[in-house]
Amino acid sequence: MLLAFAMFYGFARGKLAVEIISLLTIGAIALGLYFFPLPGGTARDGLVLAFEGFGHHALVTICALMIMGRGLVVTGALDPAARALRRIWLLNRQLGLLVTLLAAFGFSMIINDTPVLVLLLPILVQLATKGGMPASKTLIPVNSAILIGGMATTIGTSTNLLVVSIATDLGMPPIGVFHFTPIVLGAAIVALPYIWLVMPRLLRDNSVADGHSPRPFYATLRFAAGSPSLGKTMEQLGKMLPNGVSFSGRHAGPIDTDTRLTLYGSQDGLEEAERLTGGALAPVWLLSRMQHEAATAAQDLMLVELAITPDSRLIGRTLQTAGIEGVAILGVHHARRLIGETRTDSADAPMRDGDLLLALGTHGALQGFAQDAGLLMVEGGRDKPRSSKAMLALAIMVGAVALASFGLMPIAISALGGAVLMFLSGCVKFERVGRALSAQVIVLVASSLALGKLVLVSGAAAWLGSLLASGLQYLPPAGVLAAIMLFVTLLTNFASNATAAAVGTPIAYSLAQGLSLPPEPLVLAVLFGCNLCYATPVAYQTNMMIMSEGDYKFGDYVRTGVPLVVLMVVTLSTLLALHYGM
Repeated sequence: MLLAFAMFYGFARGKLAVEIISLLTIGAIALGLYFFPLPGGTARDGLVLAFEGFGHHALVTICALMIMGRGLVVTGALDPAARALRRIWLLNRQLGLLVTLLAAFGFSMIINDTPVLVLLLPILVQLATKGGMPASKTLIPVNSAILIGGMATTIGTSTNLLVVSIATDLGMPPIGVFHFTPIVLGAAIVALPYIWLVMPRLLRDNSVADGHSPRPFYATLRFAAGSPSLGKTMEQLGKMLPNGVSFSGRHAGPIDTDTRLTLYGSQDGLEEAERLTGGALAPVWLLSRMQHEAATAAQDLMLVELAITPDSRLIGRTLQTAGIEGVAILGVHHARRLIGETRTDSADAPMRDGDLLLALGTHGALQGFAQDAGLLMVEGGRDKPRSSKAMLALAIMVGAVALASFGLMPIAISALGGAVLMFLSGCVKFERVGRALSAQVIVLVASSLALGKLVLVSGAAAWLGSLLASGLQYLPPAGVLAAIMLFVTLLTNFASNATAAAVGTPIAYSLAQGLSLPPEPLVLAVLFGCNLCYATPVAYQTNMMIMSEGDYKFGDYVRTGVPLVVLMVVTLSTLLALHYGM
């Protein structure tokens, strides 16, 4: 339990990458059990326990589903639905939001939450600029609908698969793909009016037209030979900056060609500061080369915002170490954490998912950079889908889900077969598999499986289960389910839902035995609690992806998410108790 607490604390602090914490956890388990084996075990048993998660069928299934989800995105299989959403939004904004919420819920039942948000995010941002509802009033509601939809099936999120797999390993009967969908549908019917009608009213209009300050970026100002600012001091330059733009940090002595100053301001402000000071927001040689190449090719340079997604290769790297070619990065907008924020106020700080890059380049160069680095172009265009494969990709996904739903084969086999077909049919290219798979998810799931088994075999689950049983035995069954759900929800919103699932599932199973209750509803309470990640931006990766585009603060998630958590806990615990006759 101390190791589990240390892992939770590491995730909540945010100083180390998820992959590093996960690998350290695996290392601690392997080394600890090697030198101090469990009673009746050997040192070799500890190594098996620590590393068997990498070959677990749950991880294989998760990877296969990520590949199939990627196939739907790159072939444009869901584009007809996206086009229909645009038409509805242009007819009526309120109806457009309702249909978008329902579509987001439906898509995320069979596709991982992140690809669904990647599909909808550019649509909502572009509609906001064309007279639609402000993005700040739509992104959190749509993200909430995605998270609820992902809760509805065993394949909706990797966390669901993790809980179901651990429960099966503990001795519970296998849970089908749509086994608990009716319960979630019932809760969704109760939550939908709040998400649709109340949530947007709780969110500020963060658009510039409504008087809200434009999104600020950190940028690096450079000076070439002949610049009128050479020889001046930083204080003199500060008086030349436009309103809303400021320097971050200090610089002693006169300005020369080696000087690098950090600016902080909006896109328009940075461009005006560049003009007034005679500086440049990117290396002068790079800008000159790009202008020459664009003129030769008779193309225009574009300035777009690129969002860093959870599977981007740029995460953890700086602009200097990222190997960026063909485009110029003029500024970086940081998605700040409320706690554990360690990055400096600079464009040179390591990048995280949710950050926005202000990128300059030709349309082709920007698209190529976005595709190579795993970025989401929220304005200015997107990758052209391989539409000829769209129906085939959709058929493969539907077939894989149907085979598992009707019990004809395990989901691990049908999903793996579907992933292979995606490759063989060309829906997903072999050389692009890195975009489909997330190394962070793979290592996190593997470490969570190892931690979950350690909690079980060490006796920690039974110990904590009996401890909880003594305190919860006086509550009605619905109260017990609500208590478990709230406990897991708290861990999920401040640490990791995968680790909360790994620790919570064996504890819930042991608690059911201590209270003489059926284990399945308690395990489902853990599964649902792991998905109630609405109250903080760090609770789930899609929360971070919308933070910059909606210009959200931590309080926006708390204000809209806490009521939804309470609503879902009350509804789900009641429906679980009724469904299982408790």
